[in-house]
Amino acid sequence: MSKRIVLTTIGSYGDIHPYMALAMELQSRGQDVVVATTELYREKIVGAGLRFIPTRPDIPPPQEQDPSLIERVMHPRRGSRVLLDELLLPPLRESYSDLLKAVEGADLLVSHPITFAGPLVAQKTGIKWISSVLAPVSFMSPNDPPVPPFWPWMNHLSLLGPRFMGWFYEQAKKHYDAGPITRMRDELALPDCGHPLFEGQHSPTLILALFSPLFGPPQPDWPRQTRATGFAFYDGHHADQMPPELLHFLDRGPAPIVFTLGTSAVWVAQDFYRESIAAARSLGTRAVLLIGDERNRLPVELPPEIIAVSYAPYQSLLPRACAMVHHGGVGTTAQGLRAGIPTLIVPFAFDQPDNAAHAARLGGSRTLPRKKYRGGRIARELELLLTEPQYAVRAAAVGVEIRAENGAARASDLIEAVLHDEQTESRKEELVHAAGD
Repeated sequence: MSKRIVLTTIGSYGDIHPYMALAMELQSRGQDVVVATTELYREKIVGAGLRFIPTRPDIPPPQEQDPSLIERVMHPRRGSRVLLDELLLPPLRESYSDLLKAVEGADLLVSHPITFAGPLVAQKTGIKWISSVLAPVSFMSPNDPPVPPFWPWMNHLSLLGPRFMGWFYEQAKKHYDAGPITRMRDELALPDCGHPLFEGQHSPTLILALFSPLFGPPQPDWPRQTRATGFAFYDGHHADQMPPELLHFLDRGPAPIVFTLGTSAVWVAQDFYRESIAAARSLGTRAVLLIGDERNRLPVELPPEIIAVSYAPYQSLLPRACAMVHHGGVGTTAQGLRAGIPTLIVPFAFDQPDNAAHAARLGGSRTLPRKKYRGGRIARELELLLTEPQYAVRAAAVGVEIRAENGAARASDLIEAVLHDEQTESRKEELVHAAGD
């Protein structure tokens, strides 16, 4: 029987695409699926043939936002606080009200890590609830200590072992104020299920870790209801055509290096593309620059071996590349791993340094700090990736494993199992009542 499932998410394309992939898989199985997110993505979601419900906050397109706000959100040290205090927490009541309406008549809610209204709505209504995470950093595991975008010295603390790291995280959590969430939780007379930004985000029923267990191996201190599904890739129907000029470029020469900053860091690119051009010229290699917005197009004529385009679908472009340079967003990282090509990751903020560390452990990737992103250094890093055979070998092997996974299908299996269990329990109750009558 078809069940009504609400998926709620917010963020960049890396936060939206996995839930669109999941929605499409569930919809193909006959489920009644709704994606609840900010109005910004209405056209994208409806255009993919999915049902959409708007939930606040209303986030304007990046082109219409104050550039200084984007820069502050992407700050390595203060960005998380700005995101919470200025964008996500002030409209919490509106988010709660919108999501409360969205789940009316629904059988299941699936929440994203920073849709803070999700756990509140689930607890208040009693709806069956599954939470999800997109990257290993969300678990703050003492056995797999996150690599933060600040405090570089903290990486050395992991040598002191899981017990110390567990204590350290408990102290660190006290500095992350989630006052608006806890106050609203108290007003709604809901139980204290832990810090809303950490353990409180997790469902007691099921946590979907929407990434490959190869990328983030399950840890003994993860919540026991966690299941790693593999990455959930949304490749789209209507966006799979590459620009004709790019196809022509790819057809007339060797595989290029792709330089990209996804859909978040691209708005604070600064000198990224200028230094990327310098590195490509130094190496004498062809290059594709995915600039995201015309404001990132340099006012210089590019040589014939370099092309700049606003957008190209990763699933079509990356298999034709020899290497990739990117910011380490989990969606872009997953695409690079799936393509099976060596990658150079230049983290900007949030989970990006930790994603870079996990990718590097797989053997096909290297990491370069943002402040060291200069043409000569980039060229040296890329030369290692392109000439030392172990990088290409490991990247190709990882690509084979990632492509064999189907995160959306595995997650859908787990979701339907939860719904089946609920249906089975309901049927048992009906039988008990019938026997009593």
